[in-house]
Amino acid sequence: MIRRQARERREYIYKKAAETQERSIYERKQKMKDALAEGKQLPTELRNDARKMGPDLKFDEAQSNPTDHVDDEYSRAGVYDPKILLTTSRDPSSKLLQFSKEMRLVFPNSHRINRGNYVVKELAEACRANEVTDLIVVHEHRGVPDALIVSHFPHGPTVYFTLHNVVLRHDIASHSSSTVSEQYPHLLFDGFESKLGQRVMDVLRFLFPVPKEDSKRVMTFANEGDFVTFRHHVFLKTSHKSVELAEVGPRFDMKPYEIRQGTIEQGEADLEWVLRPFQNTSRKRKAL
Repeated sequence: MIRRQARERREYIYKKAAETQERSIYERKQKMKDALAEGKQLPTELRNDARKMGPDLKFDEAQSNPTDHVDDEYSRAGVYDPKILLTTSRDPSSKLLQFSKEMRLVFPNSHRINRGNYVVKELAEACRANEVTDLIVVHEHRGVPDALIVSHFPHGPTVYFTLHNVVLRHDIASHSSSTVSEQYPHLLFDGFESKLGQRVMDVLRFLFPVPKEDSKRVMTFANEGDFVTFRHHVFLKTSHKSVELAEVGPRFDMKPYEIRQGTIEQGEADLEWVLRPFQNTSRKRKAL
């Protein structure tokens, strides 16, 4: 079992490296093709590549887009519903327990367990043994939820978020007029424009199964200034022109700060992206 996991892990790392190289070559070729089509001078960084790739450009007309991480990491998405395990940090406060219970209702097909004395390695082994697709761990600081970890199995990635402005369901004014639906929700994503934004969006959207057309449940992930705002609503169509919305909760903002090419217990996994402190000095630079 351990040997098979190690072999599959090596294959995953090799495919990721090959995908990165293939995409880099594809993007350079596309830039050269665009420059030649427009009659512009080639950029300086591509002139040396043009001598090597120039004669082969005409043979690449039928080349499709390079493989994507979704093809390997989320190959079962849409075919099988995700199976999510949700837990907390050790010795959680009552507010963190309440938040974890509400988060269990946010993700369909999710199961919440008490952390107890389980270490991270034991949680990862349990996820693999029970064919869990994602492990979600919520953390707190002085009774306030402040972090969320999403780890995809069997090989990653693992995304680390900070949580801000967490409001529980019963602290929302409209909670008494709305109920928590068990339907598979429709998802709305806004503002995820960069490659990193697409990466984070893929991690979030594959936590949810494919909804039915008549579902009355909507979850919104809106990016503004690298803070992802989460809102949970149910709606009712009152006429052919009007719709009434009711916020269900919880609500919170989250900001990604690290992505690792491995699962949560693999501390030696390569860093795919990390938020560096000096990046905060540039207000014009947006990661997502």
